Amino acid sequence: MSEKISRREFVQGSLAATAGGTLAVNAVTGQALAQDNKPAIQKAAPGSKGTLPKGKLGNLEISRLLLGGNLLIGGTHTHGMGFISSLVKNYNTLEKKLETMAVAESYGIDTVGIHTHPGIIDMLKKYRNEWGGKIKVMASPVAKIEPDLKAYFDEAKQIVDDGVDAIFIWGARSEQMLSKGRLADLLKMVDFAKELGVPSGVGAHDLNVIKECEKNKCNADFYVKTLHHHKYPTAPRPEQIKGPYSEVSPSYWCSCPEETIEFMKTVEKPWIAFKTMACGGIPPKDAFPYVLNGGADFVWAGMFDFDIADDARIIKEAVASAKRTRPWRS
Repeated sequence: MSEKISRREFVQGSLAATAGGTLAVNAVTGQALAQDNKPAIQKAAPGSKGTLPKGKLGNLEISRLLLGGNLLIGGTHTHGMGFISSLVKNYNTLEKKLETMAVAESYGIDTVGIHTHPGIIDMLKKYRNEWGGKIKVMASPVAKIEPDLKAYFDEAKQIVDDGVDAIFIWGARSEQMLSKGRLADLLKMVDFAKELGVPSGVGAHDLNVIKECEKNKCNADFYVKTLHHHKYPTAPRPEQIKGPYSEVSPSYWCSCPEETIEFMKTVEKPWIAFKTMACGGIPPKDAFPYVLNGGADFVWAGMFDFDIADDARIIKEAVASAKRTRPWRS
């Protein structure tokens, strides 16, 4: 194919069929399977060095671009286009998900951030054990936190035993706990993961979560916070923003980008920005420089396999040319 297809064009409906996507992948990365039909780790396209800039979460070194997990678990935000969810689920078969992680590794993306919904740990084990993958895993337990934290603690321990390299608290959980006055329990969740010997972080859409964590001297090794601007077609108008985030039309996930940038200047912990492309609303060549210039230390981005080559190139350029007032914290 003479032109690369981006995830954003996909979300807008330009990918007509799964076959077209497969051709796009093959044009960039070669065949997904060896001729004997055994899984084979993808090789980078000619000219790719397969490395990216890196930083650290605690003692864990990771690439500054992380592979987002929503597309790997079948989650999508569609900007009102309901057919997209079905299209993504039919394209991203198990084999395609494994292939996507392989392509990511070949371009230097060495970490995936993902929630532990049913089947996810088994998929990651399959990738490591059968495909020989080495990708690091930053995972968010999805266990219930009611009536106490036992289920969460049990899951956190289990996934570390299964090989997870870092744990962060799911934003939906941290916001739930903050709203119920359970900040002390949230801090216990952070400490528990650290006791398991892995870097421990807090995720949030709501900036108030990060503010309260900082105010109460949370022991987190890092934060995971939404950041994107509102200069895209489906962005909310100021009068439509009624809470910290929304996942329905009009879609937004970072309600206060300017305030987030200003507050995070005061935060000395590493910061991973997510929802950086507003789930397909902003192209990466715009999104990645915006969040890095805004102070984020890492970019967590959902990518199809055919996005990865371009996104890896863009993150290199964005890191090299970043103009920051917040120092790199990792």
